[in-house]
Amino acid sequence: MVLMNISYGSIDIPIQDIFKIVFTENNSNETWSYIIFNYRLPKAITAFLVGSGLSISGLLMQTLFRNPLAGPYVLGISSGASLGVAILILGSSIIGGVFMAYASSYFFLSLAASFGSFLVLFAVMLVAKRVKNTMSILIIGLMFGSITAAAISVLAYFSSAENLQQYLFWSFGSLGNLSWSEIVLFTGVYLIGIALVIPTLKPLNSLLIGENYAKSLGLNFKQARNIILIATSLLTGIITAFSGPIAFIGLATPHITKLVFNTSNHKILIPAVGLIGAILMLLCDTISQLPNSEYTLPINAVTSIFGAPIVIWLLVRKQKIMY
Repeated sequence: MVLMNISYGSIDIPIQDIFKIVFTENNSNETWSYIIFNYRLPKAITAFLVGSGLSISGLLMQTLFRNPLAGPYVLGISSGASLGVAILILGSSIIGGVFMAYASSYFFLSLAASFGSFLVLFAVMLVAKRVKNTMSILIIGLMFGSITAAAISVLAYFSSAENLQQYLFWSFGSLGNLSWSEIVLFTGVYLIGIALVIPTLKPLNSLLIGENYAKSLGLNFKQARNIILIATSLLTGIITAFSGPIAFIGLATPHITKLVFNTSNHKILIPAVGLIGAILMLLCDTISQLPNSEYTLPINAVTSIFGAPIVIWLLVRKQKIMY
């Protein structure tokens, strides 16, 4: 799937030539070499990280809240990132000055999204310390999303048409804007999030039988919940900061994986969800490139249009989701 993603696009590059360019010194076609190393390979790596990260985050949230409709954005982390970007882009219409220059910089857009995600994460963790009921955290996360959406609406009302369009394009999501240095940072935070997930595999399996029963087995529920929240927030925050809000993948991939593997064991589900999420993201990105065409579809549109019917078909056929 990675090779297919690198191969297809406005210019098709044969797979055998990709091997020659990447793994040997054969750079006879400088144009192909430039396209692969500066655009398509970074984009494929980004798609892998985004797909697997969102899918694992979605599984964590669905298990923690025991809600099949929970996704990686349920804590409001993505909304915080969107608000940070909205303040930078839409706020530049109101404030002007140096903000206008920053709003066009991808680095500052990522920085604003990361800062917004961090603020919401900090607020969620403060709430988690005071709230014992896990469902209350879910509701509070949704309220954070409503508050940020209201703030974005106010900023949009006073912003110019040009800035509105720029924010709209960011909200479509994108996988192809990262440099190698940004991918290194992305990968580092991603690996930290995954490292936090590994110790929660046993607690996640215990949570399947109910919060109270898990506590009776000796599970330190509050500690496990905090680790799960931090891991999800790190993965979702860094993905939204660098790629924008990507729809469908985090919500649907856990369901697809459970139906395919017919298990609720997280020792199997976590790696399986990550792999299937990465494959689906690469597939959706390949489709969005419209091979042999100069046009590119918004990645969010592709993930929803092609993904939702697959989930509906699987659920109708199987008629069971395991929790």
